[in-house]
Amino acid sequence: MNPIVKTVDLRKSFGAFEALKGIDVEIERGDVLCVIGPSGSGKSTFLRCINQLEVIDSGALWVNGELVGYRRKGNKLHELSEREIARQRLSTGMVFQRFNLFPHKTALENVMEGPVQVLKQVRKQAEADARALLARVGLAHKCDAYPVELSGGQQQRVAIARALAMSPSLMLFDEPTSALDPELVGEVLGVMRDLARTGMTMVIVTHELGFAREVASRVLFMDQGQVVESGSPEQVLGNPTHLRTRDFISAVLS
Repeated sequence: MNPIVKTVDLRKSFGAFEALKGIDVEIERGDVLCVIGPSGSGKSTFLRCINQLEVIDSGALWVNGELVGYRRKGNKLHELSEREIARQRLSTGMVFQRFNLFPHKTALENVMEGPVQVLKQVRKQAEADARALLARVGLAHKCDAYPVELSGGQQQRVAIARALAMSPSLMLFDEPTSALDPELVGEVLGVMRDLARTGMTMVIVTHELGFAREVASRVLFMDQGQVVESGSPEQVLGNPTHLRTRDFISAVLS
């Protein structure tokens, strides 16, 4: 089986700061990969490279069997145009820490926007699909509400529905509950838990270790731009082999 994501010696720097120092990862279809680690360890940069929000400096990255950002012709690599990159990005949905909803559009209009404007879907069909997705995330009663009328947890669930509306083969979550009040975290994790049960391939950057233990098929611990440890939740979270992993988990749980 071809992995849905494959990276080989993936590197990314911001000036003198090396954010990713040679990442080698394979993610199979149906995997739920939870990425944990301290702030500044490269977790978000890793996601942003997968979604082509950052251009990698060296190494190689494939998503859905396609080399990301480049086309190979003979023995040479040619950079893709912005249009080609946008096409590649369509297969990946991303949910950020901040919800980034259009404030002047209702929840329904936010979810419809991509299918209508980008996929050129018929408006009537896009609306029906958007209503179904909002129902799926528990917000059928909020279709006509504007973001300012929604709680943070509700806005994040709209953001998840909006990403799903593009029918991605891969969903990326960058600490989707970190900006939420504690009492709202559970409703977002519940939606993600249900999504994992459907077999959606997911990469989740999170500090919610209990959630990772419950839903992940694999856990990746990153530190200082490197993958320190990777394995099952039982192994990485329950019996880590590296001292750095043990120290991080102890600090989070204390």
